[in-house]
Amino acid sequence: MFWDSSAIVPLLVSESRSADLTTLIAEDKEMTMWWATPLECQSALHRRHREAPLEPGVMTTATERLRAVVEHADTVSPTDEVRRRAARLVSVHPLRAADALQLAAALIWCEEQPHGEVFVCLDARLRDAAQREGFDVRP
Repeated sequence: MFWDSSAIVPLLVSESRSADLTTLIAEDKEMTMWWATPLECQSALHRRHREAPLEPGVMTTATERLRAVVEHADTVSPTDEVRRRAARLVSVHPLRAADALQLAAALIWCEEQPHGEVFVCLDARLRDAAQREGFDVRP
């Protein structure tokens, strides 16, 4: 399964979708993510903490969980090929650059054969684009 940062953050801190995603990750033997996903997750955690401070220790635990997730995941590296695919994606889908890079990395991961492959994401625009590209989007 290819995991977007929007689906990883609820694995790190408690959110309404955390239970669904915890079940899903238990089924995933080969989690894959885009190269910049760990940074996106850290950014989301720090933004959340600035907006509504987390309980003591929650940030430390979340950071440790992120480190463990990254350690066990496969990563799609930043390449010219990813950038070219992302350029195509922004021309046909209403995506921000970072989301287009996520989806482009997923397409590289599955060798442009998304049918039957799972894209795990909570972001509505990115989910829609991934479905249109042929992925099975979960949850």
